[in-house]
Amino acid sequence: MLARAGRRVVVADKAEFPRDKCCGDGLTTLALRMLERIDFDPGVVASWRIVDSAWLRSPSGREVELPLPRGRGQYAAIAARLQLDNELVKHARAAGADIREGLGFSHLTPNYSGGTPTATVHFANGEPIAAAHVIAADGMWSPVRKAMGLGDTGYLGEWHAFRQYADNVTGPAAHRLYVWFETALLPGYAWSFPLADGRVNIGFGILRDGKRHVRDMKREWADLLSQRHIVDALGPGFGLVDRHTAWPIPAGITDAVLSSGNVLFVGDAARATDALTGEGIGQALETGILAAEAIIAGGNVAKVYESSVRRHLFADHRMSVALGKLLRSPIVTRGAIRAAATNGWTRTNFARWMFEDEPRAALFTPRRWHRGFLDRDGAY
Repeated sequence: MLARAGRRVVVADKAEFPRDKCCGDGLTTLALRMLERIDFDPGVVASWRIVDSAWLRSPSGREVELPLPRGRGQYAAIAARLQLDNELVKHARAAGADIREGLGFSHLTPNYSGGTPTATVHFANGEPIAAAHVIAADGMWSPVRKAMGLGDTGYLGEWHAFRQYADNVTGPAAHRLYVWFETALLPGYAWSFPLADGRVNIGFGILRDGKRHVRDMKREWADLLSQRHIVDALGPGFGLVDRHTAWPIPAGITDAVLSSGNVLFVGDAARATDALTGEGIGQALETGILAAEAIIAGGNVAKVYESSVRRHLFADHRMSVALGKLLRSPIVTRGAIRAAATNGWTRTNFARWMFEDEPRAALFTPRRWHRGFLDRDGAY
């Protein structure tokens, strides 16, 4: 977006692409709308698979199918991050961004003289870059934030995720998106997301609450894979591919440092993940777009950016936190799934709400209502 607006953009990353990232690989309607907004073509991602419904399993064992609207665009999709991120890098390069891979961040030297703050970004293995604006999209433990003395010692994130790929999936999970609300994981859940290359991304996420961070994730994983309903969904003879990976997830944007000087923090560095589901791709893209828009608008960029983030994400975060507290109860979770399955209208609209077709707290924020509210076509 910035490069297309005529700005000189340098993207520096310590990784060399393609590289894998621990993720469920799920794309919500929000994520799809953000990708469409930057003119990203999903057809370049080999593993891309459109999702037309979600299968939820209640703690009671009841399974419910929640269909998404058909023939009206994409409301959810699955795409392996190894491929998706690599294609996004190519997309940025084609838009005019100067992509520099394999650069490890070292430190940042701010300059507040002359009225407008600037900064020089230094790397462990490359020439420094002078920048009028710095967008730090460097993860939960943001090295940029830490180098600026803004780190939060001991912060572990609100969620912890664990995932692995499986192949030779012959059961219904080969083509169904499953979300299993296991009593032991609430308000977290387990999932199996089908990819277009015949594999599935399977894993689970749990909410940290001062105790759960000491749970044995490997034991949880073994217990899940022994559950009859999960084995039946995957089918006999499925195999786990490569190693499992685990990663903490930050979901506390209302308490996060969003900017400092000419530095804007986005994505996980701004703790922008959805506090209800642990999904963060859509929020990362949205905060990145808001940062670009603030820079293009000019003026007090940090103030504009922070105001935009509050307007777009804070109400939804607070609602997600409140709902997450309710879903700690198996009874509440069972009731919510039962209510969602009342009729065809509730099934489809619950699925749309779950995949963030409209912002999580949209009904309670009338300023975000628009023509076609709650009845928009999907992306693409």
